[in-house]
Amino acid sequence: MTALAHTFQANPHWLPRAAKGALAHIPGEDGLPLVGNTLRLLRNPAKFSSHMVSKFGLVYRNRAFGSTSIALLGPEANELVLFDREKLFSSEQGWGPVLNLLFPRGLMLMDFEAHRADRKTMSVAFKPEPMRHYATQLDAGIAAQVATWGGRTLRFYDTIKKLTLDLAATSFLGVELGAEASRINQAFVDEVRASVAPIRVPLPGTMMRRGVKARAYLVDWFEREIPARRHGAKGGNGQDFFSQFCRATDDDGRPLSAAAIADHMNFLMMAAHDTITSSATSLVMMLARNPEWQERLREEIAALDPAIPLTDQLDRLILTEYAFKETLRLMPPVPSVPRRALRDFSFGGFDIPAGSVVGVGIMYTHLMAEHWPEPEKFDPMRFTPEASKGRHRFAWVPYGGGAHMCLGLHFAQMQMKLLMAHLLTRYRIEADASSGAAWHLFPIPRPKDGLPVRLVPIKP
Repeated sequence: MTALAHTFQANPHWLPRAAKGALAHIPGEDGLPLVGNTLRLLRNPAKFSSHMVSKFGLVYRNRAFGSTSIALLGPEANELVLFDREKLFSSEQGWGPVLNLLFPRGLMLMDFEAHRADRKTMSVAFKPEPMRHYATQLDAGIAAQVATWGGRTLRFYDTIKKLTLDLAATSFLGVELGAEASRINQAFVDEVRASVAPIRVPLPGTMMRRGVKARAYLVDWFEREIPARRHGAKGGNGQDFFSQFCRATDDDGRPLSAAAIADHMNFLMMAAHDTITSSATSLVMMLARNPEWQERLREEIAALDPAIPLTDQLDRLILTEYAFKETLRLMPPVPSVPRRALRDFSFGGFDIPAGSVVGVGIMYTHLMAEHWPEPEKFDPMRFTPEASKGRHRFAWVPYGGGAHMCLGLHFAQMQMKLLMAHLLTRYRIEADASSGAAWHLFPIPRPKDGLPVRLVPIKP
């Protein structure tokens, strides 16, 4: 029995796989036996998508990661699938075959009423008062670490990953990870890399086996902490998300189970530091390659009022926000999003049957010249109100859309502005032309060379 068949057997409410030949009317390529186009896709996702579009158009059939899927590309496809007005698409059944062994019951793997209920419970972490608490902690943590980075060349991805994990721990867990930090970080690395492992069953020695063991370790870590958090015996002043989440109740006044809390925390902690690590690395690379923009952001930050706390002035960093948005256009932290059709539907002139796996290509849409003139160029001014007028609202979707819009998007924006404020007031970012030349784009983009940069101290 295949890994996908095991997954469907373990989830009897899932639709059966589409009948063999049901997608044959949609043009595309199935690739090699067993692995399909997985290796080609992983090797160069942008090139693969461009090849398929040039050959078949914006709707095409593809076989990768153990199943056949239909790619739906462009803003209209994003709107149909992500906004999902008619509840046509399942996120659980889309992500499940990829993530079910690693992040079961994660918020991204839930649908409709179950998703709404758990998202409502988790949203307590992102209300104004907790966000102000996080901002103070992030500001202090970033300032302390960034101050130690100067005068040397460092692999920025590795450096910022350590920092974002520390920040996620203090913000969401209310503790410093201490001696366990390295093991916890490696566990998250193993989980994320296993999500795109060519071998989808946890056989000994495989990436998937390492990912499954990493999940078991992390879930055990969270579950051991839950009893004390429920009763306020641990967690500092109790303002951290983990403590609040352990004490939260659903619409019927019942607390979530320990297993559900552990799985949600596992997914949240991964998302809160891995996606931000990727986006911060991308932004630093863009600023190193575009020093004029580095200077513009530095001037904007320098114009802030030194008598007012930085955390109270983040909304004044408008150019910084534009630069971050442009970075997310060029390098979205989740390049594509899978869903599963729950009912028959039509798009782009094709009838697509229930049970089909569909995927929207966020990165491809972000580079479509008809929506983004000179799409490869780094131009933050695309996001001014004037330049944005008339652009399809689903032409830019780095945070997803609809009910599954990223819950922590404001946390990410806040953290990025604080990072830029501390980094650019202290250092000039320099990098060789070859730095960051090649990236692993799936599952979350990261530079193959770690993005070596030189942080040159700015003299007062």
